[in-house]
Amino acid sequence: MPEMLHTLVVGLGRAGAGLHLPVLAKARERQPRWFAPEPAVVFDHDAAARARHTAEGVRTVDSLAQAGRVLDPGRTVVHVCTPPVARVELIEELLALGFRRLLVEKPLASGPRDLARLRELLRGPGVQVDVVAPWLASTLTDRLTVLARERSALGTLRQISVVQNKPRFRRSLATSGHPTAFDVEIPHAVGVLLQLAGDADVAGAICTDLDVNGRRLPRLGGATLRLAHHGGVRSVIRSDLTSPVRERRITLRFDHGTAIGHYPAEASDHYAQLRLLIRDVPPEPRAVFHDDALTEFMLRAYADFAAGGPGAAAFEEHARVVGLLGEAKELAFPLEARETRGELAGVS
Repeated sequence: MPEMLHTLVVGLGRAGAGLHLPVLAKARERQPRWFAPEPAVVFDHDAAARARHTAEGVRTVDSLAQAGRVLDPGRTVVHVCTPPVARVELIEELLALGFRRLLVEKPLASGPRDLARLRELLRGPGVQVDVVAPWLASTLTDRLTVLARERSALGTLRQISVVQNKPRFRRSLATSGHPTAFDVEIPHAVGVLLQLAGDADVAGAICTDLDVNGRRLPRLGGATLRLAHHGGVRSVIRSDLTSPVRERRITLRFDHGTAIGHYPAEASDHYAQLRLLIRDVPPEPRAVFHDDALTEFMLRAYADFAAGGPGAAAFEEHARVVGLLGEAKELAFPLEARETRGELAGVS
């Protein structure tokens, strides 16, 4: 019988309180055998955030040390839902308290330096880690993967484009946990592109500022990332965080046609769409299907943790996403990258 696991959610912002806790409730109903019957424990370093959180079936604690006392760290999955900029220190504290199963929000790290330190920490005995990547558990992604890898009437895959648009003014103005637009929506798509077309190099990167109400937030307006995949496919991701509408669209161009997919744009409407346009073939209606990717991802993650944890290959796939995003930032912000490496030391 699989091990029943406790839950600790760290960070009560949009990811922790708005996404993880509701999804965990659904996952518990579908597969109760993986979840201990006790309520999930939640913590946030912000006392006001803790005070605001009174969800039914949840126990709030005032510190990670208290969480370590009310839970069995060896049988607990920790959902790390804090922004990536302060993640290393948090994970160091969790490991010191004996927690070993970590489910980390994307992106895994904010840059190569933090990634290197995390790699050291997560190599410790018994440590298991997975990164939240719902698009990789999406039914739409599964269908696109079949089209990309298997011979069909569409022919060979040549190009992929992804559009990730949404208005993100309030959160960008209120928080500083995601330093650039490369850290917000784009990590979802990079993992999918690597699955569909294989490893890649950064071929281009641009980032814009967000201007609103007389304020300018550098690098949070939007971003474009171009990839050259080693197998010959070319891909591009465009993310506009000032868009008046929400859209998550992916287009695959083949020799003999096109596949156009739409991921669910809202957390409350779990339906995706896919349309195939094949040359010289009458177009078929769009396929519409249920695609609750985050719940599916959560179930897979707990099943993996109960069975011994995700493999090392999964970590390296997510580390590769961080690496590509780091290269994109260096290309988009070359002066800052040189300062970080110390190349401008002593230059006035």
